[in-house]
Amino acid sequence: MLKRKIYDELVNWKRRSNGQTALLIGGARRVGKSYIAELFAKQEYRSHIIIDFGNAPKDILDLFVYDSADLDLFFAKLAAFYSTVLYKRDSLIVFDEVQQFPRARQLIKYLVKDGRYDYLETGSLIRLKKNTENIIIPSEEEHIEIFPLDFEEFLWALGDEATVPLIQRCFEEKKPLGQTLHRKIMNDFRQYMLVGGMPQAVTAYIDGKNFAAADEAKRRILKLYREDISKFAAGYEEKVYAVFDGIPGQLSKKEKKYKLSSLDKDARFRTYEDSFIWLNEAMVVNTCYNSTDPNVGLALSADYSMQKCYMADTGLLVTHTFMDRYFTENELYRAILFDKLNINEGMLMENIVAQLLRRSGHKLYYYSRSDSANRENHMEIDFLITENKKISPVEVKSANYRKHSSLDKFRKKFSGKLGTSYILYTKDVMEKEGVWHLPLYMAMFL
Repeated sequence: MLKRKIYDELVNWKRRSNGQTALLIGGARRVGKSYIAELFAKQEYRSHIIIDFGNAPKDILDLFVYDSADLDLFFAKLAAFYSTVLYKRDSLIVFDEVQQFPRARQLIKYLVKDGRYDYLETGSLIRLKKNTENIIIPSEEEHIEIFPLDFEEFLWALGDEATVPLIQRCFEEKKPLGQTLHRKIMNDFRQYMLVGGMPQAVTAYIDGKNFAAADEAKRRILKLYREDISKFAAGYEEKVYAVFDGIPGQLSKKEKKYKLSSLDKDARFRTYEDSFIWLNEAMVVNTCYNSTDPNVGLALSADYSMQKCYMADTGLLVTHTFMDRYFTENELYRAILFDKLNINEGMLMENIVAQLLRRSGHKLYYYSRSDSANRENHMEIDFLITENKKISPVEVKSANYRKHSSLDKFRKKFSGKLGTSYILYTKDVMEKEGVWHLPLYMAMFL
């Protein structure tokens, strides 16, 4: 059984809400929504009913259509169908994959007002127009997101609950961990990069640390994503396929902005915009936008036509990159395990940082400015975050990098708005020339 941090958030919601709201868990397919919902239901309630709207029988769907006006009859039929006794204020009803039946989501308003039971919803692509049209979104619905396992959850799966608290202490005190400990943690972190945080892949891996089994699990997930594209992006699925399949190639370039010209020399952002939105709403990707005039509100100057598309799970990116070849031919496994990444494979380091920043609650922004007439004005900063009402630039570098000219120019240009400057790399904690150098795994604390 995988231990997930979101479980404590569900417990807090139950205690705080006390039946006044329903909770909607959004997340990508196969990220663990249904698993955590069922575990929570079993452990925190006297009884529960799970309605899977991806496979619900017509009799259940008809309940929501014809019997929802009489909640006494509605609950009586529901309890009879699932052979489950419902207890007032001690039963949970789960609407699994609720986006497949929006009418059930609209009913939440009246179910919560009735007050007899608690309600948990799970879903993907929740905000897409086709999944919300013709219904009133209930104001009684709270939202929460579930992401792939973070590094600490991955270590928990390996039986290690001691390492991350120590990393956090060293981060807060800005102290090195020491060569021996840092090497061990980086070895674990490299495994995390390769396996990723999708529960099925992690479960497959921890049974004997089997990369091949994890890779097979990831291939099944990627195949499911492609099936979802054909099913839920009907009408523009070919464009979504093109953007999705192009992600590894785009990230392998020095400048990782998604260039549509690689798909079609005449392509324009407006014709592909829905494809990027679909992948983002499906939480398959973590989108990073160019903040052209950085300030504390980075979104105010975001250029949404200039974006970088990171995979939401780095382990999936590893497999996606070599999807058309056998696992044994995937050089990325050897390159990461033996710390032999070349410049193109460095995309995985940037992707994992994007993943950890997003998991920490950051919206993703970068800074890019080109000036062919004056190279001094040309700069590229991988990520921008806000800390204490200041802008903190974050660069991702290889262990043997020699300079950070873009960071130097950025610090000079925006000195009045600048917070702490960070370089994330594969070595231990170090401060040099006013820049904090942190190991990649400390991105989770930024």
